Amino acid sequence: MTEIPRRRTTKLGIVGAGAVGATLAYAALMRGAARTVALYDIDAAKVSAEALDLGHGIQFMPMAHVVGSDDVDVLADCDVIAFTAGAKQKPGQTRLELAGTTIALVRRLMPELVRVAPHAVHLLVTNPVDVVTYAALKTSGLPRERVFGSGTVLDSSRLRFLLAEHTGVAVQNIHAYIAGEHGDSELPLWSSASIASVPLLEWKGLEGRGPLSADDRERIARDVVDSAYRIIAGKGATNYAIGLAASRIIEAVVNDERRILPVSSLLEDYHGISDVCLSVPTLVHAGGAGEAVDVPLTEAELAGLRRSADAVRATAGQFGL
Repeated sequence: MTEIPRRRTTKLGIVGAGAVGATLAYAALMRGAARTVALYDIDAAKVSAEALDLGHGIQFMPMAHVVGSDDVDVLADCDVIAFTAGAKQKPGQTRLELAGTTIALVRRLMPELVRVAPHAVHLLVTNPVDVVTYAALKTSGLPRERVFGSGTVLDSSRLRFLLAEHTGVAVQNIHAYIAGEHGDSELPLWSSASIASVPLLEWKGLEGRGPLSADDRERIARDVVDSAYRIIAGKGATNYAIGLAASRIIEAVVNDERRILPVSSLLEDYHGISDVCLSVPTLVHAGGAGEAVDVPLTEAELAGLRRSADAVRATAGQFGL
């Protein structure tokens, strides 16, 4: 068994100083996820201004240093690099439709990122994250553990939020995962979900609130998928929740937490599914995305996961992946 490296990460690099990248930097600084945060973007004025604005608030955060540059060498010796740059999703556009532009960007930048930070763990936080993660992994030549995507960590948070609203129970007492593609084919793992240790499918309700019917579950699952589209239609981008979700993933690496998170990584015979990046509950530690948890799946859930894998493979194949 390979020994997992144990180290305290001190430098976080962020590729892209747009809405997601800047929000991730802010969240990571507020949560004390890294001692140095380095922003890289081709827009020199934008990235310098974001770094300066963040730096002016250091007095009110855990101590850190913020730098920004249009020179990729600003990311030298980073321990974790979060890739947030990519095509912006437009209203009505699916995540998979973004693939071409972002894959080309990843293919161009990954060799440079590996050059300046050869020991970094890479977190992809740009859509379509599963296809982009696969492209980054193949381009980098790094082990699968060190290149993974934010996956359905945010989707799972959306699911728990909606379940909390329906049941009247604190979101912290709800345990449920979204698996598969971070996109239209994703699926909730209802059979393994629970509320305060009670299987979700056996939940009777509290304070006059009834159980979760099949119709309730279907509505909630659809709301999770539609959430991003609603936010993009209203304000043009999603940034706060994904910034927090990515920061939480980074902390799991930084602190070697060995936390179970539904990140997107290369599957190797997971319930018969291989050679595709998809989200399933996965052990995240200092080395990156470790072993996938063998979650029991119903036949319907397994079929849904396979359909999700097929959707991601179909898009990847269009770009020679």
